[in-house]
Amino acid sequence: MRLATLTLLMLLTGPTWAGTMAISAMPGGAVIYKKVESIRERRFANLVEQKTDFSCGAAALATILRQGYWLDVDEDHVIKGMLVNADQDLVRTQGFSMLDMKRYLESIGMRARGYKIGPDTLVTVKIPVVVLLEIRGYKHFVVLQRADKDWVYIGDPVLGHKRYSHDDFVKGWNGIVFAVLGEGYDKANALLDPPTPLTAKNQLNEFRPVGDAELMDFGFIQSDFF
Repeated sequence: MRLATLTLLMLLTGPTWAGTMAISAMPGGAVIYKKVESIRERRFANLVEQKTDFSCGAAALATILRQGYWLDVDEDHVIKGMLVNADQDLVRTQGFSMLDMKRYLESIGMRARGYKIGPDTLVTVKIPVVVLLEIRGYKHFVVLQRADKDWVYIGDPVLGHKRYSHDDFVKGWNGIVFAVLGEGYDKANALLDPPTPLTAKNQLNEFRPVGDAELMDFGFIQSDFF
């Protein structure tokens, strides 16, 4: 019993690496193996991490394409695709724009829509979208995963999974959501059910896949579902 308790404490307070840990907690010395997830792995679960100063837009877009559409793309792939039609000098100084993202999506047979919405309608956003935040004077693209009446859940290419109160989110947001549209969208993708922040108390939030009618409100067409 003392050994099992000690093992549990090690799991809860151990270092931030990942791996497989052996737990001798069964009668007769049988060994149970449990996968241990690092804090960093949890923070960036299902997200594409940003690798360069100017590529937050590419990483955010790659995240949606990978999780929402199961496309085998990474940040570097999206950067190269967006640079084809972008002003490269401007990209080096200011990063990519939503126009660069739109052109790239069209080049791979997908569509993009930008919507100006009010803070009170954030809870109606039923798909992961790209949004631009200004944080301490720094403009930064992130993935808005979902919002409820209390929180806005963000996939940040630099910081990982975050959540902001509505008021804090709105302070840095320009009011625009950028939707990625196309065939093969996974209506139950992992971005819609982000992990609970490590510092948060357990809260139960009902998760359900989004229906076709709700997706069509954002610009999907019937053929996208077949």
